[in-house]
Amino acid sequence: MGNKINIMNVLVDVVTMDEAVSKVMDFLRQDKCSTVYTPNPEIIMAAQKDKELMNVLYNASLIVPDGIGVVLASRLLKGPSLPQRVAGYDLVQNIFKKISNTNYTVYFLGGAPTVAEEAAIAMQSKYKGLKIVGTHHGYFKQEDEQEIINRIQNVKPDILLVGLGAPKQEKWIEKYKKILPVKVCIGVGGSFDVMAGRIKRAPKGFQKLGLEWFYRLITQPKRAKRMLKLPIFAWNVLKISVKNSNK
Repeated sequence: MGNKINIMNVLVDVVTMDEAVSKVMDFLRQDKCSTVYTPNPEIIMAAQKDKELMNVLYNASLIVPDGIGVVLASRLLKGPSLPQRVAGYDLVQNIFKKISNTNYTVYFLGGAPTVAEEAAIAMQSKYKGLKIVGTHHGYFKQEDEQEIINRIQNVKPDILLVGLGAPKQEKWIEKYKKILPVKVCIGVGGSFDVMAGRIKRAPKGFQKLGLEWFYRLITQPKRAKRMLKLPIFAWNVLKISVKNSNK
């Protein structure tokens, strides 16, 4: 589980879903704050021009491949390849299964007003015994951050899910992790919208074929501009692969 693969200078852990969940459970038994991020090709591309984001990813406790493009890229490069996609949403769901009916607690931070609350209610209904000790939306100003920190410090959750979108959530976690009484911080992007039922995930068939990105594109056309980074990512990985094969 200690193996990592370098994808455009982002070190991604070579883990299966079960191994990633096991790793998070190990983090929960430690007396420090561990950070978990789930980069897709878009985030890896952003890190090429954003040194702060690259450093945050470098300092992470666990990096799992959220996008199938990251998994495919690993298979073009020398060394170990990623065994499977570890989607951030699915990782969190599997963690919820593990910690239901235990004393571990969770805090939801992010999403539009009321979304985190709706997500918390839905998850507690789905996973009986899941303890969610607080929520706060993600539409806050910088001057409101201390109040949010105070709330989290008061309830001392074991897991803090931060859904502010990348790279804001990763940078926010890095900025405050040393003062948060939290065992695990996870950047979850738009997962609260899915948990709350406001956005539907791709059908299982799309997920199994690695086409969840395509489903998002046809159901959320506004993502088209962001999707343009996918072929650029693929081209960059291909260039690295050819360069490595010529060594």
